[in-house]
Amino acid sequence: MPKQKVLFICVHNSARSQMAAALLNQTCGEFFEARSAGLEPGTINPLVVEALHELGIDISKKTTQRVFDVWKSGQIFQFVVTVCSEAEAEGCPIFPGITSRLHWSFDDPSKFTGTHEERLERTRRVRDEIRAKIDSFCEGHRGASKE
Repeated sequence: MPKQKVLFICVHNSARSQMAAALLNQTCGEFFEARSAGLEPGTINPLVVEALHELGIDISKKTTQRVFDVWKSGQIFQFVVTVCSEAEAEGCPIFPGITSRLHWSFDDPSKFTGTHEERLERTRRVRDEIRAKIDSFCEGHRGASKE
């Protein structure tokens, strides 16, 4: 059975979408192939790199990409998941084909303030929230594939 393609989208493709794609690929890469993109790509958030590294995931060499470049490529995704606020998600394009569009709202680590340790702790919280959502998503798919 071919892997289902999933695209995670956030504003800058620097934190939430990167974490979601990395976690989905690690957790149930046998079922899904995840990518990520942003409305206005920035640079990978070093706190996200650090938080994922704690789980044995290295995204330090990843680059950001524009969602419209992915859209123009004509790729078909079975799931397009926005991981930003509702208002930000409205700016995301509609992808062609049979696509399930999901919205999972998470806090933006780029907006965290405080010391490095305080910002890292909040980033870990977001990472763990995304991981819980990914685990639930994977479990739903594993259950469906056994039927």
